[in-house]
Amino acid sequence: MRLALPRSLLARNIALLVALVALTQVSALTVLLHFVQRPHIERAAIIFSDYVKTLDRVFAAMPPEQGRAAAARLGARAQPPEQGVEAPHASALHFFRTYQRDVFMEALQRYLPPDMAVRWQTGQGGREWEGEQLWIRVHVDGAPQWIALPMTEDAQASGVTTALALSAAFALLAALTGYLIQLHINRPLQDLARAARHVSAGEAPVPLPTSGPTEIAQVSSAFNQMTQALQQAEATRALMLAGVSHDIRTPLTKLRLAMAMAMPRGAADHFVASAEGYLDQIDTILQQFMDYAGSGEREVPQPGDLNALVSQLAADYAGLGHEFALSLGSVPALSFRPVALMRLLMNLMHNAVVYGRTGLCVRTWAEGDTAYAAVCDRGSGISAQELEQLKAPFSRGSNARGHSGGTGLGLAIVERIARLHGGSLQFRAREGGGLEAVVALPLHQPSA
Repeated sequence: MRLALPRSLLARNIALLVALVALTQVSALTVLLHFVQRPHIERAAIIFSDYVKTLDRVFAAMPPEQGRAAAARLGARAQPPEQGVEAPHASALHFFRTYQRDVFMEALQRYLPPDMAVRWQTGQGGREWEGEQLWIRVHVDGAPQWIALPMTEDAQASGVTTALALSAAFALLAALTGYLIQLHINRPLQDLARAARHVSAGEAPVPLPTSGPTEIAQVSSAFNQMTQALQQAEATRALMLAGVSHDIRTPLTKLRLAMAMAMPRGAADHFVASAEGYLDQIDTILQQFMDYAGSGEREVPQPGDLNALVSQLAADYAGLGHEFALSLGSVPALSFRPVALMRLLMNLMHNAVVYGRTGLCVRTWAEGDTAYAAVCDRGSGISAQELEQLKAPFSRGSNARGHSGGTGLGLAIVERIARLHGGSLQFRAREGGGLEAVVALPLHQPSA
């Protein structure tokens, strides 16, 4: 069975520190009690036993009347007190007092004669040892008498309580100091996690400070170098995309113009239409590559209305002759990249039009801290395994074989934009037949 360790580094280090402090305190307490406190109490018991034996001999040597008078002045009684016991009960609440008392009684009985009984009377006071008395049985004029003797300070050894209180205070101070030190160490790690979230969101984080402990400074320096390399790669990619777009679209535009000027009006209309269709496919494929490479990283998120965006796109498709039924729930305003999210919804709605054809519908709703948008159709659908494979770039389903002009990047673009927003894309069978493409978007972006 595995131990249930805390998940955070801070909690683990604090738990380890507390365990080490507790172990050292227990070890120190054991050494204090066994090698310091016990010999001290045993010496006090030897002195006390000598005093009791001397008192017993004095009573035995005194004349009977003088002995009885002296015993009366000491409060002697013929019977032991009712509260007096040979072995007092242990008290978990007063562990150290019980330990001292047991050691003292054991040593005292060891050094006293066997016929000299000892009784301990527990007091009723609130302070340690207050009201507690030790009753000793001595012989006065041949008769046993019980005399209460006060406890000496050596036997009480009350200083151990103060020492233990100071030890506990120092242990608490050590744990608190370790907690503050660990907080200081965790702060750069929290900054690193925050900067990593900025990078995953496509933003340029502020360079991390490279001061502080060597290990933390090395990690921060390596992260800064990584972000600089990513920014350079992003700049190179943007420059390459701009060059590709210019170098390909410019000759395409010239080719369109040359065809329009070279072909007389009305001549080979089917050939012209076919050629222009191929040019449109090339332009569409190029745009899909550009969309996948960009996917909205440079666009700044801003608060918006998801239902308003869905309604606008549904109206645009209605103008093209494709009616989408809308079922818009109550969705709070959320932060998203408008152009990127519009591209996401357009790709899903375009797939529904091309491959689903009937039962077109868009639903929105909010649940917990997540907003959902589902694009639905009544098409034949494909298996869940194939749907997951379609998220990979350049993957095309079996139902796309009869359609030209695609690159297999549509759902990959949707998946990438959803992840850029901290969300996800899932496919599931629609009740009554068909397919639902569900996009989940967090209502609250992770704190920076």
